[in-house]
Amino acid sequence: MDLKTIIGAARGDLPADLLLTGARIVNVFSGRINRGSIAIKDGYIVGFGDDYQAGETLDLEGRYVAPGFIDAHVHIESAMTSVTEFARAVAPCGTTTVVADPHEIANVLGTAGIDYMLRSADGQPMDCLFALPSCVPATDMETAGARLTAADLEPFFDHPRVVALAEMMNYPGVIHTDPEVMAKLALARNRRRAMDGHAPGVTGSHLAAYAAAGIASDHECTRAEEALEKLELGIHIMVREGTCARNLDALFPVIDTHTWPRMMWCTDDRHPHDILTEGHVDAVIRKAVDKGLDPMTAIRMGTINPADYFGIRDAGAIAPGRKANLVVFSNLTDIHAETVFFMGRPVAENGRLRSSIPRPATVAVPPSMHLDPVHLDFSIPAAGSRIRVIRVIADQVVTGCEIMEPTLRDGLAISDTGRDLIKLAVVDRHTGRAGMGKGFVTGLGLRRGAIASSVAHDSHNIIVAGVSDAEMKAAVSAVVEMGGGLSVVDGSRALADLPLPVAGLMSDQPLDTVRRQIEAIIAAAGTLGAELADPFMALGFLALPVIPELKLTDRGLVDVTRFEIAPLFV
Repeated sequence: MDLKTIIGAARGDLPADLLLTGARIVNVFSGRINRGSIAIKDGYIVGFGDDYQAGETLDLEGRYVAPGFIDAHVHIESAMTSVTEFARAVAPCGTTTVVADPHEIANVLGTAGIDYMLRSADGQPMDCLFALPSCVPATDMETAGARLTAADLEPFFDHPRVVALAEMMNYPGVIHTDPEVMAKLALARNRRRAMDGHAPGVTGSHLAAYAAAGIASDHECTRAEEALEKLELGIHIMVREGTCARNLDALFPVIDTHTWPRMMWCTDDRHPHDILTEGHVDAVIRKAVDKGLDPMTAIRMGTINPADYFGIRDAGAIAPGRKANLVVFSNLTDIHAETVFFMGRPVAENGRLRSSIPRPATVAVPPSMHLDPVHLDFSIPAAGSRIRVIRVIADQVVTGCEIMEPTLRDGLAISDTGRDLIKLAVVDRHTGRAGMGKGFVTGLGLRRGAIASSVAHDSHNIIVAGVSDAEMKAAVSAVVEMGGGLSVVDGSRALADLPLPVAGLMSDQPLDTVRRQIEAIIAAAGTLGAELADPFMALGFLALPVIPELKLTDRGLVDVTRFEIAPLFV
């Protein structure tokens, strides 16, 4: 931005590039809707009124114009597609800014993954800003592709797209002043960046200690009482409406005239089907309005609130000196983006990206599959008469722990489809050592075959569940051959797969293509007996050792309540 040019155009001494007339302008500062015109120069708003001269005039015919929507916390990797394809999918929904946490790819590729995401953000039809991942790896009970220290993160704070330190999941490390955690918090504080939180269920003096560290937001609240306690300690609340977790219903009673200025919307993890059928931040705003929230408040929570929280001074409002990131729509109580402007240019019309919007050049990504599956051994020698079994809970990332008798054959514990007792394994794909944790799961419903995935939170090793060792090996081999992805195997046949060549997490295909591939692979898993709505989503969270109760990593079973490795045989 050339400031002299912007000021000159604001004075009226220089012609604007574009004048939007006949607008109902949503002013998020005053809470009013004003009729008028918006003058735009070099992608920035310079003023209001019909007196401005402009090279082009566009009559909005009385439609509303709001600031472009901002997603306060999102993992782009959860959409299973590249930054480019993600941006091209959510921009037509009215999202013009996201604050992304590249935690997933950083667990696979370390600083190279962060660099990939930053470079991929250039040239997009929206602003992709970033919060630096604070917990890589999430625990020491799994093998990740990297370990990021404060020293590793420090150079990235100089990047103009970096606005925060991302969710501090290691809240015990904060509360007990772990030196490395303290170093990361000090780095963010010294660079005047926001420090995001992740503290589900933390309360009382422990929550006070967490807040005292300067952590200023949380998106993990699932109960109104939890959100209110955090708000009263000065913590901003990001109300999450993703795919795996939807918290607006539970937190809606907390949103009132006193609290909304310190609350904002985020999607966290939203999968392709939900983006394409429901929308993005616009869907959250519509749902909140449907529940009775004032539309102006709903819009503010998706625009000026996250902008103020992250210190984004050039977006989040329609005002002179701010980017002309705008959403045009006709119905204030049922907002659907009809035209989306980014930097003063129309980039989407009626839910579709304009064909004239260029696609940035592909950014190279390092290989992420360091595993030879030839010698993998999935056998489990019998070592007792009772075993710990992970119990899947439908539509939840938490799991249960069952104590069951193993089914034995020739001295080995094996899958038993009659009891819905299925062998599970997590294989290290990062180091080349092929370390493996083995266990059993109930609740997946497999009656034959195997399913495998390189999306296995948070370290994203390969996780596989199967009826036989041979099928498990075949499914893992298919994932390795693709360079990462999802696979369904029945006997010696590969039924379906979804290649995810970008770090084993993301496709290079358009979001709609990925959605169709996901639907096909879920259907294929269904033919094996999997009854869950999305068995791969459930599978991917069985390796997450920070969410109770029992999980499996490449190091073995993890008793999350005790935060320790637990033996398979009791």
